[in-house]
Amino acid sequence: MGMFSESVDVACTPAGQPLELDWAGRRYTVCAEPVRWYERRQWWAEEQRAPLGSGPGLVDHEIWRVQVRPADSANTESPLTLDLTRHVGSGRWRLLRIHDALLPVRKPESA
Repeated sequence: MGMFSESVDVACTPAGQPLELDWAGRRYTVCAEPVRWYERRQWWAEEQRAPLGSGPGLVDHEIWRVQVRPADSANTESPLTLDLTRHVGSGRWRLLRIHDALLPVRKPESA
């Protein structure tokens, strides 16, 4: 699994669920029901100050695990599993993880 942080553009449903994303010059379509959870973040390392009265969104951040396929693949490619996060204040999305462990395993060739 690769872990990093890269900006992505995400189109969502009115309820905020990811539908499509643009990443690395390609458009991807969400092809399975996304899963959402929240994780604690080190806000003191990312923010200079915590505004008075802030809590949700500052302490926790929203993570979405999505399975996507390239929009131009006609469902011929295996889905790719990604973890995305959305910054509460700005609404910007970032790609956090690529789960290569969920891709098909190649069988070793016979000797």
